[in-house]
Amino acid sequence: MPFSELLHHPAATTRRLDAVRALRLRRRDAADLALMRVDQMERDATVMDFTSRLLAGLVRTENIEALRQALPEALPWSTFLPAEDVDTLLTELVDTARGAVALDNLAPIALLLTQWRHSAEIYADPALLAILTREPEGDFGPVPMPQVSE
Repeated sequence: MPFSELLHHPAATTRRLDAVRALRLRRRDAADLALMRVDQMERDATVMDFTSRLLAGLVRTENIEALRQALPEALPWSTFLPAEDVDTLLTELVDTARGAVALDNLAPIALLLTQWRHSAEIYADPALLAILTREPEGDFGPVPMPQVSE
C-alpha cells in the first residue's frame, strides 16, 4: 500500500495487521518500508534463533553430511559449487547466522547468501570461470607506493 495511506489513515492501516503478517509501504522516492507487529517480529527472531542453533548443532555433532544433502533443496544454485566450497558455505552460514541472530540483524545472512550465489553463477558458466581463474599474462610493472593520507 502507499505510504501516504498510513499517514492519512493510521488506525485503519494498522488494523490491517490483524489479517496479514506485515504491510509493505511503497514510497515514491525511497526504499519501501515494512510495518509489522512486535510480536510477529519476536516470533521471526525466535525461528531464526532456533534455525541457527539447529544448524550449529548439526555441524558440531558432525552431521555435516545431512546439511550437504539438504542444501540443494534450500539453495538450488549450490549444486554448481565445488564440494570444498559447499563445506565453506555451510561453515560460514552457521557462524554468520549465529552472530546475526545475536545482533537481531539478518542482513549479514542475506549478504553472505548473495555472495555465495554470485560464486555459483561463476561456476555455472564455464567461459566466465575460465576468464576469472586464468593466470594473468605478463608482468604488470611496478606498483606505485600508496599515498599517505595526513
